[in-house]
Amino acid sequence: MAKEMSFVGHLEELRWTLIRCVCAVIVCAIPPGILWRRVFDLIAVWPLRFSDPAPALIFTAPTDAVFFVFKIALTCGTILASPFLFLQIWRFVASALHKKEKAAIVPLVIASTLCFLAGVVFSYFFLPFFLAFLVGFAGDLIEPMFRINEYFAFLIRMSISFGLVFEIPVISFALSKMGVIDHRFLLRYLRHAIVAIAILAAILTPSPDVFSQVLMALPLLLFYAVGILIAYLVNRSAKKVSPS
Repeated sequence: MAKEMSFVGHLEELRWTLIRCVCAVIVCAIPPGILWRRVFDLIAVWPLRFSDPAPALIFTAPTDAVFFVFKIALTCGTILASPFLFLQIWRFVASALHKKEKAAIVPLVIASTLCFLAGVVFSYFFLPFFLAFLVGFAGDLIEPMFRINEYFAFLIRMSISFGLVFEIPVISFALSKMGVIDHRFLLRYLRHAIVAIAILAAILTPSPDVFSQVLMALPLLLFYAVGILIAYLVNRSAKKVSPS
């Protein structure tokens, strides 16, 4: 049986989990902070390679450049520390699980990390085409000039959003394995899920245009369908191994 833990004990464990996560991000943020000029070319300039005309990256306040370097360091630190972060998250969740369920922690950590990084990479290769469309929409009439902090916030929000979207199959597998949901539950609330996805897409997309929201909603719907399939397979597997 799972070890019982008091409410105060859970809060204390949550506190230490957050402390460990913050420390990991800070440590992993040091190298990107030192090499921020090289990182800048990779994550800020590269997505603009298809944009015509090429936008000028500017800052309009004395502190903008300093804050931009901190954002680069913390963002890259979070990505580099993601395996440790997912390990801490699943370890905290495991405190309420049975011994047999805890055996799935390592596979879940690996799957969570790979799915998150896959979402970030997908966003990274998708962004140049999306930015080229946005810049070229009125590029012949209006000269594009991006404030560096706003532009970087756009990149980070898109990347993290897609990273989290790619986590849906892992979450579906974990909840199905714990018996919290099954494929029938997900199908029953499909209409509610579509409304929730539309709202979530509007929140996650950095720009308020419908085109961006549709681009975000489509992967969400796709991965919700994948989640239904995974829940079905988990439920089917559980029935096969359960005694008759």
